[in-house]
Amino acid sequence: MADAARSQVTDRPNKRRAGASAGGLAVAESRPQVVDGLLRGARCTACRHALSQADVPWCPACFGPIEPAGFTPAGTVWAATTVRIPVGRWSAPFGLAYVDVDDGPRVLVHVAADPAPHAGDRVSFHDRDGDLVALDVPNHDGEQAGR
Repeated sequence: MADAARSQVTDRPNKRRAGASAGGLAVAESRPQVVDGLLRGARCTACRHALSQADVPWCPACFGPIEPAGFTPAGTVWAATTVRIPVGRWSAPFGLAYVDVDDGPRVLVHVAADPAPHAGDRVSFHDRDGDLVALDVPNHDGEQAGR
């Protein structure tokens, strides 16, 4: 009896991967990607809402049709914080920043610097192993700290 209960628990999937199906619906890749120098995303053809995910079936704002779009991987920091515990492959301390992409969506960007940038700072970013990572983060001493 214990073996049957154990097999019920261990036979269930514990996490879906991007592209896997759940109830017959495809699961989109949730992490934004920089491809060929542009942030891959989408834009609604009806309301012009920008998305950082390219593989969504419709606009989440108005349910209108979407079209693929590419955005310049640079923008203005909306908010940022410093994380002081290790998370996954990121050793502490490291920063996280929400960046309002120029004419695009808001994305979460890793910052391999401490302290994290301030709200209003300009940053550019690239894709490193599936994570968006900030480049040229201001260090607030009048210089740019390259990352």
